[in-house]
Amino acid sequence: MKKRPSPKLQGLRETVRRKPAVTAVYFVLRALVILTMIRQFFNGDYENVFLCALTLVLFLMPAFIEHRLRIDFPDTMEIVILLFIFAAEILGEIRSYYTTFPGWDAVMHTLNGFLCAAVGFSLVDMLDRNERFSLSLSPVFLAIVAFCFSMTIGVLWEFFECAMDTFFLKDMQKDAILNTISTVALDPTGGNTPVVIQDIQDVIVVTGGEQMALGLGGYLDPGLRDTMKDLFVNFIGAAVFSVIGYFYLIGRGKGRFARRFIPQVLEDEYRGDN
Repeated sequence: MKKRPSPKLQGLRETVRRKPAVTAVYFVLRALVILTMIRQFFNGDYENVFLCALTLVLFLMPAFIEHRLRIDFPDTMEIVILLFIFAAEILGEIRSYYTTFPGWDAVMHTLNGFLCAAVGFSLVDMLDRNERFSLSLSPVFLAIVAFCFSMTIGVLWEFFECAMDTFFLKDMQKDAILNTISTVALDPTGGNTPVVIQDIQDVIVVTGGEQMALGLGGYLDPGLRDTMKDLFVNFIGAAVFSVIGYFYLIGRGKGRFARRFIPQVLEDEYRGDN
């Protein structure tokens, strides 16, 4: 008697059949991460080994969410999510793209804002279309909710970066070099009048009774500019998708581009509710 394949194997075959492009990207990226993990292990960098393991787990999240929530991520969105994880964790952190390419972090946060807005939009849109909830929300309201959801995720991430820098000294909020600062801390009267210092050339650090010039060419800002820049580009990504989502609803779902980033409830879920 021929042995029937296991349910997991059947599910894998079904996924390959339905989403060949996603499957190909997934296995290529997974192989690259495993090779990177092996290299980091032999280099003795066990923190990066853990980061690679975390990346492999994150790769499984779209499929896990699809299975648990009975939704279907569009192929384009799923591929972008996989590439985003790889670009952020492997290229950004391990390959140091965040410092090698100055715009890398901005691109990641912009894309994060775009994707989170798509997720927030989809969550509310699915509730709005579910017969169990009589919401009848306007397109403007859905766009605002998507925007606010994305910005909230962006703020929470900045909280996480600040916590890592504060308690573990990780410098996730990258420093910036400034030549002009304005601060009330130097007001000679002890009041609230800002004192402007311009043309700053260097910073001198006194530690252990010794002075050391850092040779930075300016004042070292510990992460504030980076945080505001991250939130601003997140704002741009969130706003772009919110506008796209608004016109998608106005056109009654005819927008081809928006459909590539809006998950859909599986049909059998609706049938199961009736």
